Amino acid sequence: MKLIADNLAVDRGDRRVFAGLSFSLESGNALVVTGPNGVGKSSLLRTLAGLVSLSEGSLNLEGGQSERSVAEHTHYFGHQSAVKPALSVKENLAFWRDFTAPAHVSNFDPKEYGAQDILEDLGIGHTSELPAAYLSAGQTRRLAVARLFVSPRPIWLLDEPTSALDANSEAQLIDLMNDHLRRGGMIVTATHTPLSLSPLQSLRLEALSIEDLAPLEEIG
Repeated sequence: MKLIADNLAVDRGDRRVFAGLSFSLESGNALVVTGPNGVGKSSLLRTLAGLVSLSEGSLNLEGGQSERSVAEHTHYFGHQSAVKPALSVKENLAFWRDFTAPAHVSNFDPKEYGAQDILEDLGIGHTSELPAAYLSAGQTRRLAVARLFVSPRPIWLLDEPTSALDANSEAQLIDLMNDHLRRGGMIVTATHTPLSLSPLQSLRLEALSIEDLAPLEEIG
């Protein structure tokens, strides 16, 4: 597989967030997106996930399922853990599994996990029947991580993935991320924290110039 972003531009309200952004990423590789706050790192991930519309440019995935969009090959792991507090931990995973169909593509061989298996591996198996509202911030974040495994997709979009994790949980997540790469997956992550991923590419976003930040009616 190869993810190709060509000349991307995204607008938020009447302002341009970023423009002229291009990159490519092949199976088994991670792309770390860096840059100061407010330059569009989260907006880029949300665009890849299909949550924000492109204003210009194109996204393509060579070697993916042709009947699916790029977004349907991705899992988005954002600042919000997207956990339903009233549901139990296992019910949260069941909802996510049923809501997001897996994406089966060549050269991607994900490890098969049952809900309880991944919860045990992440150290929160004992919480499986508890309402998610009872979880600590770190446990909630690990439950959000578990969602990546119950319905495998090749592209992980991770926004500050180690946030709220202790040192042991952070190291475990890095191991899981590297295993995802070894199995032919891709990772695009925005972070201020160095991540020991391999192989690794970097993309630094910079603030747009005053001219680029002009209102869109002036740009057009």
